[in-house]
Amino acid sequence: MKIISVRENPEYKDVAIQYFQGSWPEVAPIIYQDCIANCIDAAQSLPQWYLLEKDSEIIGCTGLITNDFISRMDLYPWLCALFINEEHRGNNYGNILIEHIKSDTKRFGFAHLYLSTEHIGYYEKLGFEYIAQGYHPWGDESRIYQVLV
Repeated sequence: MKIISVRENPEYKDVAIQYFQGSWPEVAPIIYQDCIANCIDAAQSLPQWYLLEKDSEIIGCTGLITNDFISRMDLYPWLCALFINEEHRGNNYGNILIEHIKSDTKRFGFAHLYLSTEHIGYYEKLGFEYIAQGYHPWGDESRIYQVLV
């Protein structure tokens, strides 16, 4: 099992763009292309994009960003785009990525990590606490969670 930081391993840029676009088809493809391509030489620690590799196959991804298209711009950084291939779910791989992001969040000098989701139950098991509702530009709302890192 290997977690790949795209910023630290820019040779994975195109693989990451393709994987994120395929994992989140409801997001316009240009979003991930632009975000991932421009993270590599970013002056600040954020954004970060990660791939999870098992036996030379990419099986998951996630990101650490300043805002996840949500109204609470006073909160950051955000865990985003957590995805594990369906055939690999149930093996704690999502938590492996989350723990890595929590570690990087702390290393970058932040005390909390945030996420927005409609899921109830999964993130609470991993130490996240519901703190508020947040609102998206397209009119939807999501639950906002935080965890101390």
